[in-house]
Amino acid sequence: MGEGCAAALPANAFNWIAIWRRNYLAWKKVALASIVGSLADPMIYLFGLGLGLGIIVGRVDGTTYVAFLAGGMVATSAMTSATFETIYAAFTRMHAQRTWEAMLYTQMTLGDIILGELAWAASKAFLAGTGIIIVATVLGYATWPSVVYVLPVIMLTGFAFASLAMVVTALAPSYEYFIFYQTLVLTPMLFLCGAVFPIAQLPQAFQQVAQFLPLAHAIDLIRPAMLGRPAGSMGLHIGALCIYAILPFFLSAALLRRRLMS
Repeated sequence: MGEGCAAALPANAFNWIAIWRRNYLAWKKVALASIVGSLADPMIYLFGLGLGLGIIVGRVDGTTYVAFLAGGMVATSAMTSATFETIYAAFTRMHAQRTWEAMLYTQMTLGDIILGELAWAASKAFLAGTGIIIVATVLGYATWPSVVYVLPVIMLTGFAFASLAMVVTALAPSYEYFIFYQTLVLTPMLFLCGAVFPIAQLPQAFQQVAQFLPLAHAIDLIRPAMLGRPAGSMGLHIGALCIYAILPFFLSAALLRRRLMS
């Protein structure tokens, strides 16, 4: 029993780097297409809603609607990029290609593999979020000095959503089940967490629900920094994202151990 639990945890602090590097080398062959794909959806929201609807909406929370929307799109791009990398690419490596099975014949434990996959998904989220920030900053929708403070938050956001998605990966029998997570969890979160309009516009019950959602915490850290404003309750938001990153990691490790090693 003890050996089985140990196998579901990282063997040391460095083995995950080999998993990250393996995924990076595979991704490097299609890097350009991957980056364009990650940026396409949030950029469409940013310019489609920001410039189109922004004319009607005007100013939101003391800034232009495009600038308001930019912070939400950075967090959203981190969320979607990390999630899709985990529920599709990582699931493929585990289920279809059985790459994980081959890795388990080495010195790697299941925990090493999971941690490496989460780190890689967070790295892709970092690239996607940073791309939106660069565009927003060049166009004047974000301030240069404060952008530096956003980068660690993007990485943490990516790790949190990758960790949550790994639980879904552990439970899903096939690819078809991922659509339920996308439509029933990710899409409602986009509209509940203040990405496209202020949470204050929602009914009180929905506002209370939003306080517990990871995307809301990410946006509450990212948007003020991009606008050069102080963020309130930073410790609360960072702590919440850390909880979403850590607890699902252990849950997914237990679920994947039962799925792969029992």
